Amino acid sequence: MIKYNLKCKNKHEFESWFSNSKEYEKLKKKKLLECIYCKSIQIEKSIMSPRVLNKRILSKKYKNDKKEIEKIKNNLQNIRNFVETNFEYVGDKFAKEVKDIYYDKKTDKKIYGTTTQEEREELKEEGIDLVSIPWIKKDN
Repeated sequence: MIKYNLKCKNKHEFESWFSNSKEYEKLKKKKLLECIYCKSIQIEKSIMSPRVLNKRILSKKYKNDKKEIEKIKNNLQNIRNFVETNFEYVGDKFAKEVKDIYYDKKTDKKIYGTTTQEEREELKEEGIDLVSIPWIKKDN
């Protein structure tokens, strides 16, 4: 994402976000940009100052990111531990096993395993919803 300061022919200034600089050019060429104040479609980019980060800010941001990553990692590890403790691992036979459970309706077996994308799509077509869990290595 990129933010530009824009100015219309009547000197109104306003900001707008674009997915990238090419997106701004494309919208301008198609005359889809307009002033938020006067509706003029004669829009130009005005000078803008980039956001400059110093080492102190970057260092602080990185520390916060590191803490957040560690928190997410711990949460994922807790989920993995819960699944491994409370569910039966069926490996790559998961699609077959889950169909057996789904159509039997009497079995309350809790399983986990792996599927291919093709198997996931087949299960979805049959009305069987799956949840994917990011599986982190224990030693990671």
